[in-house]
Amino acid sequence: MEIHGPPTPRGLVPVLRFLGLVVLGATVGGVAALFAAGFVRGVLWLNEILLISPRSRMMFAWPEWLTLTTVAVPALGGLIVGHLHQTLPERRPHTPTDAIAAVQTRRGRLPVKAGAVSALTAMLSLGAGASVGQYGPLVHLGASLGSFGARLLHLSRSDDNITIACGVAAAIATAFNAPLAGIVFAHEVVLRHYALRAFAPIAAAALVGHVIATQALAQGALFHVAETVIPQAWEFALFVAIGGLGALLAGGYMHAILGLSRVAQRLPLRPALQPALAGALLGVAALWVPDILGMGQETLRFATIAGAFGSGELLLVLGLKVAATALCLGMGFSGGVFSPALVVGMLFGALCGTLVASLTGASQDTFVFYAVCGMVAVTAPVIGAPLTSLLIVFELTGNYALTTAALASVTLASPIAAQLFGRSLFDIQLLERGLDLSSGRGQALLMDTRVTDYLTKECVTLSLEASLDEAIVDIARQHHAEAYLVDARGHFHGCVTLAGLEATRQETGKPRRVRQCLDERRPTLRPDSTLWAAMALLEEVTGEALAVVDDTGLFHGVVYEVTIAHAYLHQSEALRREEHDHG
Repeated sequence: MEIHGPPTPRGLVPVLRFLGLVVLGATVGGVAALFAAGFVRGVLWLNEILLISPRSRMMFAWPEWLTLTTVAVPALGGLIVGHLHQTLPERRPHTPTDAIAAVQTRRGRLPVKAGAVSALTAMLSLGAGASVGQYGPLVHLGASLGSFGARLLHLSRSDDNITIACGVAAAIATAFNAPLAGIVFAHEVVLRHYALRAFAPIAAAALVGHVIATQALAQGALFHVAETVIPQAWEFALFVAIGGLGALLAGGYMHAILGLSRVAQRLPLRPALQPALAGALLGVAALWVPDILGMGQETLRFATIAGAFGSGELLLVLGLKVAATALCLGMGFSGGVFSPALVVGMLFGALCGTLVASLTGASQDTFVFYAVCGMVAVTAPVIGAPLTSLLIVFELTGNYALTTAALASVTLASPIAAQLFGRSLFDIQLLERGLDLSSGRGQALLMDTRVTDYLTKECVTLSLEASLDEAIVDIARQHHAEAYLVDARGHFHGCVTLAGLEATRQETGKPRRVRQCLDERRPTLRPDSTLWAAMALLEEVTGEALAVVDDTGLFHGVVYEVTIAHAYLHQSEALRREEHDHG
């Protein structure tokens, strides 16, 4: 006799899958945290032995050699980085922009090689003193590790997106000692939705990353703020004004990077050599202002101290830091935009605080408020994450008054920058690649889907010499309402409808050849057209399909209107299930 066990509760399997995803998120978080910590330590070690860090430069005994290394190290580092990038299919490093695109288009599956090479070149770039950031590479590294874990376990695309976000959250939590900021950043910038099914694994990843950073590795905070006084009421108006001005500075910073990228494309210099040129120019400028080298953490810390820099120094370093970052990133160094934005914003806020003190004669007891407000006013628009920026301030300082002041700046900074420039530098870069996230994730999915995925040749094609009677019989026999005229070489000449042919046959004195009855107003699609473009054309077309024709006029097939509608509904349903906890 066969004995059966008790029936499995209906909801047990989904719960077990969910718990498995949480465990996977924690595992990804731990691995990403260790890699992130190793990355940062590798950069700091390179900075010491290559005489990039201020401490190593001060302790070096031979000034002549220091002058040589200041120029040679960034140039040689750029040469190595430029040649390593040529091993990648895109001939460029991968960044958080690629992780966002993978999640928003539900592609997932970040390539392992691109992630590894990009992390290596970012470490070399930062180690050699390039004015780039560490957080962007850490975010992409964490995302790549999360995607690799999902690939090993053959998870679905939705689960892949969650593991990517887990890696991102762990990287931010480790880098800033800010687990809440890591969780919010993963939702705010990468996922762009707040499904409960995604929240728990991401929270587990951020928590594990934070514990590893603070307990196992004893990693220090980015900067420290001593006990502060409460600002005067009128100063909050200044914090709001700093937000508005910071939005303009953020826009200038972003467009400087994008503009240098366009200039680099027109240079008569091979892409592999462009980072070397940028490194040499950076080194020459650093002979006079060494603060522009590397991540700028020392500059960031000193900018929170009243009197550490004069107003002239602040303005000089700020301008050169923007120029140096645009030069390095625009000409092919690998790195992020977040760290330099923190430095630029902190210098800008410190400059505002210094000017307010000199103009009003007020004490500088609240100087750090101005510095931090400037920092969030620039960084929040650049990364498109105002909540993350505020949480970073709160978790780094534990100071509620300072966080409230930062909120005043972000309140104006993020909306102004979004209206004038775009939600973030990541979104602007994606728009230049043809992926528009401004209208939501649904449109982004349709813009990333090619009509060739739904192409078919199951349609009625006619020769140019077919008669009306032959055409009508062929169309009716195959139960279609229209046909496409294609010559012997496969070139497309137009579309005819069954109703139009019938009407022409009934009229006397009309041409009897089908090629003389073409519908010349019917638009066509290209092989690289997107599903979004096809849906836009449906408003102009009354028929059953759209022909797909390349630049040479070659007919590839058709995409049926009902197929386009079904594809849209399928994509919408997939998003709905992912964002409402159904996987």
